Amino acid sequence: MLYELLYPLRLEAPWLGWLNVLRYVPFRVIAAMLTAMFIGFALSPWFIRRLQTRQIGQAIRDDGPTTHFSKAGTPTMGGSLILFAMVMSTVLWADLHNHFIWLTLALTVGYGLIGFIDDYLKIKYDSSRGMPGKFKLLFQISLAGVIFLYMFSDSGLPDDWMMIRHRLALPFVAFAKHPITLPGWIYIPFATFVVVAMSNAVNLTDGLDGLAIGPVMVNAFTYLFLAYMAGLSFFGINIAIYLDIPPVPLAKELTIFCGAIIGSGIGFLWYNTFPAQVFMGDVGSLALGGALGMLAVTTKNEFLSVILGGIFVLEALSVVTQVVSFKLTGKRIFKMAPIHHHFELKGWAEPKIIVRFWIISIMLALVALGSLKLR
Repeated sequence: MLYELLYPLRLEAPWLGWLNVLRYVPFRVIAAMLTAMFIGFALSPWFIRRLQTRQIGQAIRDDGPTTHFSKAGTPTMGGSLILFAMVMSTVLWADLHNHFIWLTLALTVGYGLIGFIDDYLKIKYDSSRGMPGKFKLLFQISLAGVIFLYMFSDSGLPDDWMMIRHRLALPFVAFAKHPITLPGWIYIPFATFVVVAMSNAVNLTDGLDGLAIGPVMVNAFTYLFLAYMAGLSFFGINIAIYLDIPPVPLAKELTIFCGAIIGSGIGFLWYNTFPAQVFMGDVGSLALGGALGMLAVTTKNEFLSVILGGIFVLEALSVVTQVVSFKLTGKRIFKMAPIHHHFELKGWAEPKIIVRFWIISIMLALVALGSLKLR
């Protein structure tokens, strides 16, 4: 919005020439990040007090670790403020003519609404169950499916996107030499799976104070770099072609969205760090996971997201293997799933688990970025 309103003013008066800085994406990324941080820091104390006043507190699983019982009643749904800060800063600083901005915001807000309903039901009935899983999945799949039907159909999006929309890049494999092209009827369900899986994986990871938001910010920072490189031209040289990654000019504007995720995440982490004063709830985790999945699809890094989001993948796989093992053999592989609870029951202190998972997430991000040259 500010980009649309202020940038043209530089032509009307010489003294407004400094507004030319708005055309530089890195400046707007920093501005979006700072705006989201300011919103988070400024509104969080008031927001937490409102949650406490309305007795909007976290319901704890009866079968969870006993150390979590003391967290019952901690204000939840803090993800609402993350979502507000993220959307507001993106709208303020992004080029609103960019289709990817609106499509990514639509999916993120839609998933946040699904999470909001889930959190509301948990609070209303004082239960950790919330919305039935089949309905949650149905809404997630439907929303992602509609968005991808638009993105991957003849919808008037730029030709450079239409040329590579069904192509997949493999980590450690040259994209130009070995791209995988899928027909639309396969790719759309695949892209939907990527988004839904990442959304629920982040949701499963959100079980300790600050555990999910750290890797989310690491992932967002990595996608910021990937999105910028995918759309950058320098002295007539397409950087994506030089790096042999999928060229997606539309994706460059998504760096502002990534900056907004990081900024809102920092503002939230200030109050979510151990011991947490507020939890993000499903309204935050489903939305942030959906946003990361959308970034993977729009930057054509669907397979790389498995490495980059390895923490989330590990958490989800621990639940799947635990359920399958118990149903087939009657035995559990882990003391409790998701896997962060397993380490809790082994006696690890909560901050130790959190920081070590953050470190692993940073290492995986470096591996993901290193894969650009290890081909």
